[in-house]
Amino acid sequence: MQRELYEPEHEAFRETVKAFLAKEVLPHHDRWEKEGIVDREAWLAAGRAGLLGTAVPEEFGGGGVPDFRYASVLAEEFVRAGASGLAIGLHNDIIGPYLTSLGTEEQKRRWLPGFCSGELITAIAMTEPGAGSDLQGIRTTATDAGDHYLLNGSKTFISNGILADLVVVVARTTPEGGAHGLSLLVVERGMAGFERGRNLDKIGQKAQDTAELFFHDVRVPKENLLGEENGAFYALMRNLAQERLAIAVAAIAGAEHLLELTTEYVKQRTAFGKPLAKLQHVRFEIAELATECAVTRTFVDRCVTEHNRYALTPVDASMAKWWATELQKRAADRCLQLHGGYGYMSEYPVAKAFTDGRIQTIYGGTTEIMKEIVGRSLLG
Repeated sequence: MQRELYEPEHEAFRETVKAFLAKEVLPHHDRWEKEGIVDREAWLAAGRAGLLGTAVPEEFGGGGVPDFRYASVLAEEFVRAGASGLAIGLHNDIIGPYLTSLGTEEQKRRWLPGFCSGELITAIAMTEPGAGSDLQGIRTTATDAGDHYLLNGSKTFISNGILADLVVVVARTTPEGGAHGLSLLVVERGMAGFERGRNLDKIGQKAQDTAELFFHDVRVPKENLLGEENGAFYALMRNLAQERLAIAVAAIAGAEHLLELTTEYVKQRTAFGKPLAKLQHVRFEIAELATECAVTRTFVDRCVTEHNRYALTPVDASMAKWWATELQKRAADRCLQLHGGYGYMSEYPVAKAFTDGRIQTIYGGTTEIMKEIVGRSLLG
C-alpha cells in the first residue's frame, strides 16, 4: 500500500538526513563501535544540519516545527543505516519535551540554544541499580538545603551517560511520597560530586555510550529544578507516549529493513542448485514477515498521525511499542536464520541488527509492562 504519512517537505528532510549520515556518521561508525562512543563533532555536525531540536521554538535556535513526522524520518533513516551510536532520538524526542514543556523562560534561554547546536548533549537518569525503572523504588534523594538541593544516589544504564552535558535526574524530594514524591533536577557537567562510572559493555549498540552515574552531595541550584517540586510523576507520564511511539517507529523501520536485506539475500544465495528464494519454506517466511510488517506499519503510521493531533492515548502507544518491537525481534531472528552461517558473521548487517535491536523490547518499558498497561485499561 502507498504510505500517506509524509508530505514533500518530509521527503526533502529525508534526503538531508541521508546526506548527513553518508558524510558525518557512516565513515566513522566502525571506529565509534570499537571506542564505545561517538565523536562530539558528530553532534555539532547534526546541529549544523538542522537535525537537533526540530520541535524547539525558533527563538531558541530550533526548527520551530512540532511535527513528529520529522522525528519519524530521522528514526527510519538512522535504523536503516545501522547508525545506532548517535542518540539523536533520545535527545530530540525524549529529553527535548521536558525542556520545552517544563522549562522556565530563563532555563530555556540557558539550555535550548546549546541543545539545538549540539554543544549541549543530554541524558535522562531514571533507572537505578536496585529499582530498574520502578518509580516507587527510586532511592536517589534531593534534600532541600535552602537555595539548592543536595543530590545523593546512583543511576545505571544511562544512554549518553559519558557524553552528556545536561542530565535530567529523577530524584526523591519527599521521602514518604512514593511515585508522587519525585522531582526532576538538571545536573550539569562539572558540578562537584557528580561522577561518571563505567561506559557499560553491551551486546549491541556499542557506539552508544551507556554509563553508570553517581551523585555525592551534588549542590543543584533551585534554578535547575525542572517543573514543579514533586511533579516528576505527571511529567514522566505525559512524555512516555511519545517515547514509546519513537521506539515503535524505529522498530518497524528496523523490521522492514531486515526484510529488504533478506529478500535480496535469498534471491542471490543458492542451495541445492537453485536460489533460496525458490524454496517454499523461504517464500512462506518472507510472505509472513512482509504481511506482519505491512499490518504493523499501518498501525504505527496511524499512531504518528494521532500523536500529531495530540490524540494518541498511552494505551495505543503501549500497543504500538510492544507489537512493533516484538516484531523487530522476531524479524531479526528469522532473517538471521535465513542468512545461515553468514548471518552469524559480524560484518553482515543482519548480525548487527540482531544485537542492536534486542534492547527495543526492554527500554522505554518492557513488553510485559506494555501488556499490563493495555490489559489494565480493558479489565481495570
